Amino acid sequence: MLEQVVAAFVGRADVGHLGLLLWAASASGLAWLVLRELTAANRRFDDFVRELNRFNARHEGDPS
Repeated sequence: MLEQVVAAFVGRADVGHLGLLLWAASASGLAWLVLRELTAANRRFDDFVRELNRFNARHEGDPS
């Protein structure tokens, strides 16, 4: 499949377009990976803030 796509691009002398396609695909993949990691970091931070809020509510008015 990939060989056919590359052969079609090279046969038409669209090597520049092939490079652009590969760049766009890799940039999109990288953006998806970064967005996934950012979502996970946001979820972990939200869990931390919830736990901190729970801790503060539990120890509110504690004289020690």
